[in-house]
Amino acid sequence: MDADQIAVVGIGADGWDGLPESARRLVLAADVLFGSSRQLALVPGGAERVSWPSPLLPALPGLLEAHRGKAICVLASGDPMFFGIGSTLARLVGAHRLHVVPHPSSISLACARLGWPLDEVQVVSAVGRPANAVLHPGRRLMVLSADGNTPAEVAKVLTERGFGASALTVLEHLGGPDERMISSTAAEWREKCAALNVIAVECVGPKLSAVPGLPDDAFDHDGQLTKREVRAVTMAMLAPVPGELLWDIGAGAGSIAIEWSRAHPSCRAIAVEKHPERAARVTANAEKLGVPSIRVLLGEVPEALPDEQPDAVFIGGGVTVPGVVERCYDELKPGGRLVANAVTVESEAVLARWHAELGGELVRLAVSRGAPVGGFTGWRAMMPVTIWVATKGDLP
Repeated sequence: MDADQIAVVGIGADGWDGLPESARRLVLAADVLFGSSRQLALVPGGAERVSWPSPLLPALPGLLEAHRGKAICVLASGDPMFFGIGSTLARLVGAHRLHVVPHPSSISLACARLGWPLDEVQVVSAVGRPANAVLHPGRRLMVLSADGNTPAEVAKVLTERGFGASALTVLEHLGGPDERMISSTAAEWREKCAALNVIAVECVGPKLSAVPGLPDDAFDHDGQLTKREVRAVTMAMLAPVPGELLWDIGAGAGSIAIEWSRAHPSCRAIAVEKHPERAARVTANAEKLGVPSIRVLLGEVPEALPDEQPDAVFIGGGVTVPGVVERCYDELKPGGRLVANAVTVESEAVLARWHAELGGELVRLAVSRGAPVGGFTGWRAMMPVTIWVATKGDLP
């Protein structure tokens, strides 16, 4: 291994006995070992040992710099490149400086114990982040646990979302001498768990479409909601792509930000709302519908607009506020999409002016829903909606 390289060795609950010879050589050749106290206790050798501080990320560059010129070996849980320290180090120092020796991940071991095809399982991490998971009956989830309290928290969330009948299995100390498996339904979960665990879930509960256009009653709202049919068209025009960021301006109930975030686990959204009760409602709706990582900013636009540059912007409220459309369009990344909806004559006029200046596309959507008329059924028209869609860079 080159002197400038950092060895990253995956290790399981079976410790030293479970390491291949190539990994053992890297550990024994190290001048300094980094890892958690538990991991460091699993390996022999006379190297200097440095336990990870908390929080780790701010301290990591300084730790590496303090040991520059030494042979460094980092111990990681399971596969270092699967929600692990290996991915963080690759971003920090570059992949070319890493020599990674993976161990089977806890997810691989859990699937092996349960007989679940690994490629058919959705993996969710509850370590240091909200556990985003859109629940569908018949699907299997694996949750990377933060600690011994995570199984009870997962069971509570499942029950609150109507998935209390889901089978929940906790696998502790996978691969080690204390390995244990506990099973129950989410609604009946009462077990205390070891800190080192992974959670398997077989989902049983109500069906909710995976495509945009959720029923209006899926959201708690006070009437400020982009209605189902308009929302489906709006989402098609926003065109979410994995990994992209959306600004939802004048979020109301947060339906657009939520539908965007449900499109793919890596899609992110920031909702901006000036009314405190509506902002709180966005957060509650996001948690209920499985995308709790949506960030909600409370304040007036354009002052409250986020700092992070978006890939797409939806303006559902605030079109007529001076400076809002300009700022949103200017902040878009090249090739980004801006979609704005209008239901009043005044806001339509604003969109028409911007269409004349920046181009794009204008669409007017008129939707009618069937409603009782005496003993018959007639059409009840909803307010027509004008939609302006512009892609940054449309004009030279």
